[in-house]
Formats: sequence, structure tokens, C-alpha cells
Amino acid sequence: MNMAAASLFVVFVLLLLGGTAWWLLRHPVFAIQAITVQGEVTRNNAITLRANVVPQLQGNFFTIDLNQTKLAFEAVPWVRGAVVHRDFPNRLRTVLVEHEPMALWGDESANKMVNQQSRVFEANVEDVDIDKLPRLKGPDAQSAAVVQMYRHLLPIFGAVDMGIDQLELTPRGSWRVLTDRGALLELGRGTEAEMTAQLQVFFKTLSQVTARYGRTPNALAGADLRHKDGYALRLRGVTTLDTDGKKKL
Repeated sequence: MNMAAASLFVVFVLLLLGGTAWWLLRHPVFAIQAITVQGEVTRNNAITLRANVVPQLQGNFFTIDLNQTKLAFEAVPWVRGAVVHRDFPNRLRTVLVEHEPMALWGDESANKMVNQQSRVFEANVEDVDIDKLPRLKGPDAQSAAVVQMYRHLLPIFGAVDMGIDQLELTPRGSWRVLTDRGALLELGRGTEAEMTAQLQVFFKTLSQVTARYGRTPNALAGADLRHKDGYALRLRGVTTLDTDGKKKL
């Protein structure tokens, strides 16, 4: 009798727990009623977040998948990361981190940027002042290498009062720079140390070479530094032809 009574008691407890769980899962008081958003929300507002996230939410306070909710927030333009918490009994709380763009990415037709963590992301480029951002180009998978090279080259160009408007890593692995003065420099392949040595020689001799033609470094239109023992130079207003000026130094 004792065994039978104990068994019945266990069954009763299990049924009670099951009924309680069913009640918790079904009771409307636990349906998600609100989501509190904290953190960085400069680029988004309640309307855009609601439109992008709410349709993807399924379940109530107990059954909602927090990881899927996190991914839904991170799919919103400008959102770099999200942390989602439950707030009993029927609320969610999320903390957002937004992308901080450091450069435009790819061709002008691409609505892409790269953030301070070297991660490529898609967002409306009209949301930023594009005139203040350089443009970086290269395979998406090599965005970190492009950002690193840009940061390495920037002070080298800055030392001669030049800025970098565009840096490109070509499909062949060659580096190409467009300066803020409109000069196109073909740097070729190489490590950061090799680029540094190459540019130091170039900038050290640039003033002397341009002076021979009555010009200053501001007249630089382009240069090809891929030659082993020197470089080819193009200067505005200087040509080796008397007429059409197609072939330049």
C-alpha cells in the first residue's frame, strides 16, 4: 500500500507540475508586452527597430529564443551587436552597440562601410558625412588588412602634408593610393615595412625631381613605385610631347 500511495503521489506531483508549466506557457500575462532598448541608438529609432525586429519574435517570456532575438536586432542596419535579457514577467531588455564607420567601402555604387573594428557592414551611406570619410577597397574578407595598411600609411603621407582619399587592395594583391590632391600612386605589393621604405625614398626625392621642371610636389598627378630601382612620375603641366601631352613624365 505504501508503495502504491507513493507512486500515486509522484504521479500527482508530476501532473501538478505539468499543469503549472502548461499554465505558465499559455497564460497571456507572460506574453511579451514591451522591449526596452538601451545603449547606442543614434542611427535607429523605435519605428525602425519595431519594423525590423518585432515580426521575427516568437514565443512568450519563457519560450522566446534570446539568441534569435539577438540576431534579429543585429540584422538591423547600423547595429553591430546586441545583448538581450528577460525582465519578468513580460518584458525584454536589449543593449545595442552601433557601428562606428571609419571609411566607405568598395565602389561608390556599393552601400557599404567598414567600422573601427575593420568589419564591413551595409547601411545607408547618406546617414554619414561621406566627405569626411576615406574610401577603402578590397575583398571583404581582407578588410582588416586594408584598414591596417591605411592606418599605417596615413602618418607617412601626413608627414608630407598629403592625405589619403582612397586606398585599394587590387585582386592581384597590389596597393594603390589616391591622395587628397588627386594623385594616383601605384605602390605595388609588399609588407608595411616595404611600403614605408619605398615611400620614404619617394617623398625624399619628390621635391628635387619636381623642381627640375619648375614644379612643386603639388603638381604630382601620379607615380608608379613598382619599379625596382626608381619610379615613374607624372606631373600636371609637364609633358614630353609638344602637342597633345599624352605622354607624361
